[in-house]
Amino acid sequence: MALRLGDEAPNFTAETTEGTINFHEWLGDSWGILFSHPKDFTPVCTTELGTMAKIMDEFKKRNVKVIAISVDPLESHKGWINDINETQQCTVNYPIIADPERKVATLYDMIHPNALDNMTVRSVFIIGPDKKIKLMLTYPASTGRNFNEILRVVDSLQLTANYKVATPANWNEGEECIITPAVSDEEAAKLFPKGYRAVKPYLRYTPQPNK
Repeated sequence: MALRLGDEAPNFTAETTEGTINFHEWLGDSWGILFSHPKDFTPVCTTELGTMAKIMDEFKKRNVKVIAISVDPLESHKGWINDINETQQCTVNYPIIADPERKVATLYDMIHPNALDNMTVRSVFIIGPDKKIKLMLTYPASTGRNFNEILRVVDSLQLTANYKVATPANWNEGEECIITPAVSDEEAAKLFPKGYRAVKPYLRYTPQPNK
């Protein structure tokens, strides 16, 4: 059965470029990002892995651990990392899972025969400290991922996990949030001391509460 939002992220033990890991133990109490690649030495993925390496500090600030996966074996990954570091002017600083038997790819429903035969599609999973899946994105082979969007979603997920707010379209860190409909006006006045503005009874904006 396909995974859904709110499902527990399947646990697994796998070989990676940084040693053997048990996924849930490796995550600990951190947030996590698992992102997949069809195979090693592919051009779009080379740019993606390099981009992730360059902004890893932003994920670390947010207590997010990052791990990549490709169905190729470990030795292939090591050669690919050399190419990524050379061509993208970076240092890959997170593990890449070797999944030649496609065990992890199958657990996460990354094999889409209509798209890529027996290779993994390019998926992103954001996983909370509770090990539940908070976001899933799947990209076609021709379109590189937007890592600023992934950071933006992490900011929204972490904010809305702690406050009774949602984030509007195109929201970015520091901008106004929307008070969730389940919060009464009376409760909103207590929860959001910076105040709020009501455009409609169901559409109430408040400054980002943790800023």
